[in-house]
Amino acid sequence: MKKSVPLVVGNWKLNPVTLKEAIALGAAVAKKHKKAEEPCVAIAPPFPYLSDVGKKISKSSVSLAAQDVYFKNIGAHTGEVSVLQLKDLGVKYVIIGHSERRAMGETDEEVKQKTQITLKHLLTPIVCVGERERDELGNFFSFVESQLRNLSEVFTSIQIKKVVIAYEPIWAIGTGNTATADDVKEMQLFIESVLTKLYDRPTAKNVRLIYGGSVKPDNARTLQSEGGMNGFLVGGASLKAEDFASIIKAVS
Repeated sequence: MKKSVPLVVGNWKLNPVTLKEAIALGAAVAKKHKKAEEPCVAIAPPFPYLSDVGKKISKSSVSLAAQDVYFKNIGAHTGEVSVLQLKDLGVKYVIIGHSERRAMGETDEEVKQKTQITLKHLLTPIVCVGERERDELGNFFSFVESQLRNLSEVFTSIQIKKVVIAYEPIWAIGTGNTATADDVKEMQLFIESVLTKLYDRPTAKNVRLIYGGSVKPDNARTLQSEGGMNGFLVGGASLKAEDFASIIKAVS
């Protein structure tokens, strides 16, 4: 996947409540997105639906994503799901470190370990970073920088270019609040500057950055054209195929 090609990922979270609805939604998304190259599109159903939804979209241009992964491959880890199990189901992308997971206690160290094992088995990690709130002094920048430095401790320049960084300001997740295009552009430039310090400029320019946080059909085009990111991690709006298709169209 070339960085120049936008990526749009639908994170279904704990939705829908039946397998029948999940299969129907997956089929509807696949029907509406028929372009094989641009943008790249993926959907992340809940774990119980991955197999059936994956089969439904297997012949389409829509890829399968997982909402999380454990950092061990096998063993006595009740309730966890390994990268090998995800890979066997045809999963291509794995969301790691989502703010809702971090709020449940997931640490930077766990995010790092999950990213490592995902890369090791040739799946694409989508690592979420973002601040809890914004202040006028700009202290929130250090919060994001710390998350990026955590990754740089173990990943080489070659490896980090295989990681998708999803900027999701926590104050804009599920709140209805949305970062402005200026906010997103500011963070895009900041993340690139941090990656330049940690690696080098060519590496920074080749790490895919996407935005997540109350992305909707009516703001997607502006966020994409003015925000400087290269795609979206979509939450609630990905649960309606028509809305998700509109967002995909906005980045085409």
